[in-house]
Amino acid sequence: MLYLRNLAFYPVFYLGSIFYVVASVLAVPIGPGPLRRAVAGWACYHRACLRRILGITIVIEGEYASEPVFYAVKHESFFEAIDAPAMYEAPVAFAKYELFLIPGWGRAAKAYGMIFVERDQGAKALRKMVSAARDYAGEGRPLVIFPEGTRVPHGSEAKLQAGFAGLYKLIGLPVVPVAVNSGPLYHRFWKRSGTITYRIGEKIPPGLPRAEIEARVAGAINALN
Repeated sequence: MLYLRNLAFYPVFYLGSIFYVVASVLAVPIGPGPLRRAVAGWACYHRACLRRILGITIVIEGEYASEPVFYAVKHESFFEAIDAPAMYEAPVAFAKYELFLIPGWGRAAKAYGMIFVERDQGAKALRKMVSAARDYAGEGRPLVIFPEGTRVPHGSEAKLQAGFAGLYKLIGLPVVPVAVNSGPLYHRFWKRSGTITYRIGEKIPPGLPRAEIEARVAGAINALN
């Protein structure tokens, strides 16, 4: 049954994704509303495929913030990135710059609202990211970042990237840490049925020293380890 579920999931999800990618690209010149609906629709389609084909359910513990915040999310698999538009309301994610170079998708992602991280550009890139983040937060949109910078196996902890504390300090938004335990089910070719849990932590105020914000975020995002 495990193999049959996966053999059905991959073609259904990826072939269906073509429709949403095309819809997103076509929605770019129309405006942000249709584009956001297309992106959210893709994330919801992914959830439907998980539930109906793979037998994966999603549970959310805790409460969302009522104002724009910095969601710092544990990263165990691609699940968190794909699911973000379904999990949060029109989120603006930080992503590596190479994704912007993907034909079609990169243009749609930029129009939707993503902040691309150019790691080799130093202070200039940081100022650019901070400016963009403040603009998006001013529109009432939440920011989403994976502070570990890469996927981390379930049960393991990784040091937070230095840039996270810098962005936290300069942007000046509260941080809401989010733990997730997708790794055992999703971070493998043969995905398994079960429950993926999100645990939304308590809001952390802006302005804390680097050591304190990193310790509090690291502890909260690893709560499901």
